[in-house]
Amino acid sequence: MATHAAVVTVGPGLPLEIHQVPTPKPVGAQVRVRSEWTASTPLDLHQADGGLLVTHPLVLGDGVAGTVVDVGPDVTLLRVGDKVFGFTWRNQAEKAHQEYVVAPEFLFGKLPDGVTMQQAVTLPNNFVTAWHTFTKHFGFELPWPNPEGYVPKDADEAILIWGGSSSVGQYAIQILKWYGYKNVIATASRQHHDKLRRYGAVKCFDYRDVSVIEEIKNYATGRATRPGIPYILDCIGSLAGSVRPLAKIAESGSKVAVLLPIIVKDAAVGIKPEYSMDVEGCADWQPGVEALGVRTHFYIDNKFLAEHLQSEIMPTLLAKGVIEANEQIVVEGQTLLERAEKALSMLRNKAVSGARLVWRVSDEKS
Repeated sequence: MATHAAVVTVGPGLPLEIHQVPTPKPVGAQVRVRSEWTASTPLDLHQADGGLLVTHPLVLGDGVAGTVVDVGPDVTLLRVGDKVFGFTWRNQAEKAHQEYVVAPEFLFGKLPDGVTMQQAVTLPNNFVTAWHTFTKHFGFELPWPNPEGYVPKDADEAILIWGGSSSVGQYAIQILKWYGYKNVIATASRQHHDKLRRYGAVKCFDYRDVSVIEEIKNYATGRATRPGIPYILDCIGSLAGSVRPLAKIAESGSKVAVLLPIIVKDAAVGIKPEYSMDVEGCADWQPGVEALGVRTHFYIDNKFLAEHLQSEIMPTLLAKGVIEANEQIVVEGQTLLERAEKALSMLRNKAVSGARLVWRVSDEKS
């Protein structure tokens, strides 16, 4: 069998390696995509430095943009030469930080005209996370197609996005605006407030302000249709930085969805990170608060979303300008390994805010 290069983590905190792995031929409704661009995520860091839920060696990455180079006999949506992007993660063949990705066609959307791969690859995992959280954990309908004049039943309820300038946060706010939610508030560094207001946030708070908890509670009380903040999305998942502050904001009847894992101790040079998957046990939640952990990978349990979210909804909203891609910081390097290591280092050192780290995978040309 033919082989190709893949970025592999071989042990917690150890340098990444390049391994040659098999290049499967697509079967059924699978396609093979030449992975040309990817975006590094905190999960890559959690797996490489902390060994989170990992059996080493493991190919990293779950966001890919590239070109279809081969298709299985049952493929109906895509063809060789199509430019695509998607969130793929379930086995080694689907991981993104390798030269070729083989996955079912429903995990990919076609690249819209006028959108670059660098832009598109910022969407898949975090766009899917936002949509999955709203439909599964908050019970929002998000009907597709979005009916003209649609007004959600919770349109005026307060929704707090903690970490609004994160990738998930940015897509969450834009999705909510399009569906008619009118009382979205967010936390972010002040430099990002104008953008978040343009995306649909009615009020932004600086999470570093010492009085941010009281400011949020007072604001929500003044505008709320019922006491407290019914829906809270924690896009950061930091025990000290977001979970514990939110435990002071959430009141009985609040649903709090926290992106897993919860970071107990950050990764740093010479320091092994620590994580928890126990949202309920990590903080002193008030009685009546429903604290939930978000695991995006399970979005595929919803048959409609499995078939339509990435193949249809995601590229359509990007093409129509409903969703604006995250800003990108291109990670340069002479080799695949150098680019992958540099991206991890930038995540580790928190060298980016409000943007995504994107980098070239395959240098092979069509």
